[in-house]
Amino acid sequence: MADETVEKTEDTAGAGEEITETAASEAEAVPVASEAEAAPAVREAVAITPDVGFVKELISSGGADLKKCYQCATCSVACNLTPDASPFPRKEMMWAQWGLKDKLMGNPDIWLCHQCNDCTAQCPRGAKPGTVMNAVAKMTISRFSKPGFLTKGVGNPSALILMMALPIAILAVAIGIFGSYSPTRGEMVDGKLQHAGDIVYGQFLGHWPIVGVFTSFFVLSIIVFALGIRSYWGALKAHAADEGQPIAGSGFGKLGPVIGEIFTHKRFGKCDETEDRKTSHMFIFYAFGLLFLATIVSTLLTDGPLLWGGEGVLSPYPTISVVKLFAYPGAAAGLIGIGLITINRFKHQEKLGGLGSYFDWLLISVIIVLMVTGIGSVAFRLANIGALAFPTYFVHLSAVLFLFIYAPFSKMAHMVYRTVALTFARVSGRDLGVD
Repeated sequence: MADETVEKTEDTAGAGEEITETAASEAEAVPVASEAEAAPAVREAVAITPDVGFVKELISSGGADLKKCYQCATCSVACNLTPDASPFPRKEMMWAQWGLKDKLMGNPDIWLCHQCNDCTAQCPRGAKPGTVMNAVAKMTISRFSKPGFLTKGVGNPSALILMMALPIAILAVAIGIFGSYSPTRGEMVDGKLQHAGDIVYGQFLGHWPIVGVFTSFFVLSIIVFALGIRSYWGALKAHAADEGQPIAGSGFGKLGPVIGEIFTHKRFGKCDETEDRKTSHMFIFYAFGLLFLATIVSTLLTDGPLLWGGEGVLSPYPTISVVKLFAYPGAAAGLIGIGLITINRFKHQEKLGGLGSYFDWLLISVIIVLMVTGIGSVAFRLANIGALAFPTYFVHLSAVLFLFIYAPFSKMAHMVYRTVALTFARVSGRDLGVD
């Protein structure tokens, strides 16, 4: 029996050799009309080396249910945002299981996903693809926003006290040098007492020290973001080249439509399971825009006249003023938006597979503190309760500085990296926008 098997094997091998030689000779006999008609070149096979350490880090960063995925593709079918060609998040789940870090990090689809969690709600295995995509996004921020250990620190609950200590210490030193821990009522301007008996936050910490501290960290964050964008764009291009789609250009020509899309939040409108996220995120988005405009107008009113000679308008500003025109609606929108986001987290926790990660909740908590203390600072000042006004104002400044310092390393960075990915998707033809 064994001999018979050997004979059949030998016969098969011989036949194979014969067919190969015949095919080769026939191929040589057939003339090729032109290079254009020749068969396309076959891409060289590349050995895959899984990064086990990356898989472990991904699991610890929020993708704990990654290994439950058995590639049924329900997630991609359920997603209303994924393109028809090479849809997500199925392939990302596969790459994550294999530990293909470079493929994931250079993949714009990580940010085309808006964490609607339609996929998580429909997953028959409870693999939570949306949570895995969110964990990969967090690791992407850590890789491209340097130093990366700050992203890990922001995402680590045990490091919270240390992370909070930095903005608090900076402001405490600034007050010790330029301000007063026991501010007097009113302020002296050209030898005259202004706002006598009123609470004036400028006596606690003056305008210029605040401008100096906050502008310094704002500019530093912009530099970190710029370096991160440059590296991330390079990774996106490298991934596209590996896929046989080399990309040329910077993408600036596509930035306009992307920004327009962001302002309307069109993609959020395609979510099924958590469609109310669009409303809450738009409240927060426009709240930050209005408050940013209020800050700019305030700075121009205070410092603008100095450019051409004259006296700037001193705070506190009247209740009805151009600054308050932006500040009050911005504060209200921020409070409503962050309230809706918090409520929706609890409302949809079963669909989302939980309340979300610490990384997400840190930003939510900081925005809550920022909005509540901002409104509280105004209320306590108007009520002339100094014992509450000054501590509340200090906490407010600390929350704002916290956002400035850690913006490139926190969940807030998703606004920048998602914008870059959406732009690249249009440049590469991967995504042409939302109808």
